[in-house]
Amino acid sequence: MYSNGIAVVAITRRGVETAVKIKQALAKADLSCVVYAPEKYSQKEVVPLDKKLDMFIKEIYPKVDAIVGVMATGITIRAVASLLEGKLVDPAVIGVDAPGKFVISLLSGHYGGANFLTKIIAEGIGATPVITTASEALDKQSVDELARILHLTIVNPESLVAVNSAIVNGKRLALVLVGDVKIPTDAVCGFAVEKVGTVEQAAEIIDKYDAGAIVTKKSVAAKVFSKPVTILKPKKIVMGLGARKEVTENQVLDAVNTALSKANLQLERIDGLATVDIKKDTLGLVSAAAKLGLNLEFLTVKELGALEHEDLSPDSKLVEETIGVGGVCEQAAIIKAGKNAHLILKKQKLNGVTVALAEGE
Repeated sequence: MYSNGIAVVAITRRGVETAVKIKQALAKADLSCVVYAPEKYSQKEVVPLDKKLDMFIKEIYPKVDAIVGVMATGITIRAVASLLEGKLVDPAVIGVDAPGKFVISLLSGHYGGANFLTKIIAEGIGATPVITTASEALDKQSVDELARILHLTIVNPESLVAVNSAIVNGKRLALVLVGDVKIPTDAVCGFAVEKVGTVEQAAEIIDKYDAGAIVTKKSVAAKVFSKPVTILKPKKIVMGLGARKEVTENQVLDAVNTALSKANLQLERIDGLATVDIKKDTLGLVSAAAKLGLNLEFLTVKELGALEHEDLSPDSKLVEETIGVGGVCEQAAIIKAGKNAHLILKKQKLNGVTVALAEGE
């Protein structure tokens, strides 16, 4: 999450001091950000603003995953008001007062991750988190929050009002997994979880509840359900790997587990592994994939080298001199994740293994 970046914007000297603290707090949580402020307040960790605030926000709004405004909340709201599109596409927007006493989740609290980021920032700088979404206030899990955590696409967003209303009003809900979808059910709360083979069977189960959600890889029309239902489709998540020839199985397994922890993912959500074909005889990789129960796919140097993608890290000269391409794990993950793929965890170097995660449709 936040793979497109987090922009922290301050407009006063005191705000810049707080913004720098936010940057440090996010770094401890393995999240990177860029701090922006007027040139007269810039310092080593701050990028000078070269335009007026409203023009700057308009420019970065579609490019980042989160905007943290360290200023009066009204200024932040006015800066983003004309840019709003919807909760499934707007970036997370968070307000922080200049002294850093309060951190307020303003927009895209669930699906955009503003609530989650609010908690991280507040804990990191010793502030009070302010979260007002109904389900969060009642300590319940909304459907869009569930979709964010489990990396699911919301097929029919028009259903969210009715289903989330059922959640906050204490109604009975079911989450039905259809077919061979792999979802870690211990991440689900407030739903009775059922597994079935067909959509028709899912409809029969939902009919016994007040509302619900289904997770399916198939195309489904909401009209087949008699109760409010949110249809969720799993995103494809692929882990790209690179490794030294002498790497051991345990080194690979440790790297995989570390990457999953950093991305807040469970193994069940990984659809496959990918690497370069010259690693076919790297026993540590092959045996680790077998132990994980995941298919390890191989791509040619030509396929990896042909990929152009804005998420890719700068090429490694050493890797390019060794195998003929400047990177393996990020390229492999993006290619195998499929349509509209993007990185959700950039390259991690872990004891002789490189790991990256990408999700696509």
